[in-house]
Amino acid sequence: MPTYHVGQRVSFKSALCTIQYIGPVEGTDREWLGVEWDDPKRGKHNGENNGRKYFTCKSSSPTAASFIAITRNPDLEQSFIEAVREKYATDIINQPFTIALDKPIEISGKTVEEVGFEKIKKQQSQLHELKIVLVDGYRINKAGPRNTIKYVCPKIMELDLSRNLFEDCSEIIKICEELDSVRSLRLNGNRLEILSADMEQASQAFDRIQELELDDILSSWEDICLLTQTFKSLSKLTASSNSLGVVSSPLLTTNLRSLTLEYNDFTNLSELLPLAEMASLESLHLKGNRISRAYTTPPSFGRNLCYIDLSYNQVTDWEFLDAMTDIFPGMTALRFSNNPIYDNLSKETGSATSIDDGYMLTLARLGNLKTLNFSNITSEDRRNGEMFYLSRIGQAMAKVPEAEEHTVASRHKRYAELCETYGEPTVVRKPAETINPDFLEARLIKFTFYLRPGTNKGQEEAIIKVKEIPKSFDIYRVKGIVGRLFGLRPLSLRLVWETGEWDPVAGYEEEEESDDSNDEGTERIVDAETAAQRERGKWMKREVEIEDSTRQVGFCVDGMEATVRVELR
Repeated sequence: MPTYHVGQRVSFKSALCTIQYIGPVEGTDREWLGVEWDDPKRGKHNGENNGRKYFTCKSSSPTAASFIAITRNPDLEQSFIEAVREKYATDIINQPFTIALDKPIEISGKTVEEVGFEKIKKQQSQLHELKIVLVDGYRINKAGPRNTIKYVCPKIMELDLSRNLFEDCSEIIKICEELDSVRSLRLNGNRLEILSADMEQASQAFDRIQELELDDILSSWEDICLLTQTFKSLSKLTASSNSLGVVSSPLLTTNLRSLTLEYNDFTNLSELLPLAEMASLESLHLKGNRISRAYTTPPSFGRNLCYIDLSYNQVTDWEFLDAMTDIFPGMTALRFSNNPIYDNLSKETGSATSIDDGYMLTLARLGNLKTLNFSNITSEDRRNGEMFYLSRIGQAMAKVPEAEEHTVASRHKRYAELCETYGEPTVVRKPAETINPDFLEARLIKFTFYLRPGTNKGQEEAIIKVKEIPKSFDIYRVKGIVGRLFGLRPLSLRLVWETGEWDPVAGYEEEEESDDSNDEGTERIVDAETAAQRERGKWMKREVEIEDSTRQVGFCVDGMEATVRVELR
């Protein structure tokens, strides 16, 4: 029967786990192994069975643990050097490492050139030249005989030891001590007990390593700090998927430029406050956390920090973006996609929006930004975005009394700066609504549907139909009404809502003056509104297709009246 101990890393049929308990289980008459699986979906409970807690899992999953028979045989463990031979030199797995690569093979004093020996010698030579070694998932739990690694594969620069059976860092230290050229180390998916005694013994084992990956090791931030303090040359660290919720202290490495903490449990930027002390930091990756607030205690990072990734978080308000200029004063590049702030945009502005709207409003609020969501921001993008932002502020001002316009302006940090550049936005107020919301007319939308000339064969003029339709009607029902109005098949129609709003067009070039001699002496008359638009760049009217769905039409258009163009598909 195999022997086990608590804390042992084991593989059963290629499934890795850590033994957390050995002993009886209530309701049975024998001993069991309580294991925590590296794959949390594999188990049946979290260390608790029938109301009794037998052990605590590192994982927060309710299905990370199982009880298995103590007589179960594990998969065979192996050393690092055995794993390298298995992967990169399968023909010499059973051969000893005593063949000198610079000497001929001799048997009974005679030099031999047998094909098999030549193949072994060639593969030994190939191991000697290896620079990238990826032995993740090879059931490694020890380094191997001392000085063997230095002799067999001394030129390794990139080493992946992820998802193996190390219990602590002692054997990893032994491996790295013999690799003078290693610069990149991956330890993802291991379950390491990080001990101060091991770190004290590390000596110069990790001094040359510049890149370290610690994803999904389920260690605390304090343990990560303890481990990384021995990496004197570390410039890039990844510690994603570790259920981290707070950074309690800065990392002690002084050369770190890139830090990745994706898919953890951070909820606001205050929980990262100690990282502001790391002056060397240039990029911070926080994708896939649960960040929704800027801060409770405001952090302020150094000006070297220029790239921030906050995509796939839970930001819902624009105040968060406004605060980022103070938190990250050196930020010039941002990834901010897939936050619910864009889902809420239509509620804030009171009109339908698109992805481009969110892009323009984001860059307009952050004046120093040069790259957004991997796209370079051109001068034309910035000009159009900032003008569009100003127009939205003007729309918000139009919805409050004139005496309260300043309250709207106070919510936009760049308002005064943008007004100085482009002028104040035009504020057009509509007459106050006098319709009682309980009346039928408050539940109707007055639609003006029209067919352009030439839509039907022989149609020389536009056909216009006006119809009041309840807001609760779905789009299919509305199309049925329009089909009857124009005598057309409903499913052959395309409905386009003309919003009456204007959007800037990127890439606009001013119209060249005509050199047609017939135009000489003719004064071009332009109304004041059009002239004002041209001064601010070329704009186009916004149109929104009302797509087939069961959605209520009241959610597809704004206001009590709407103009809809009817087209044939």
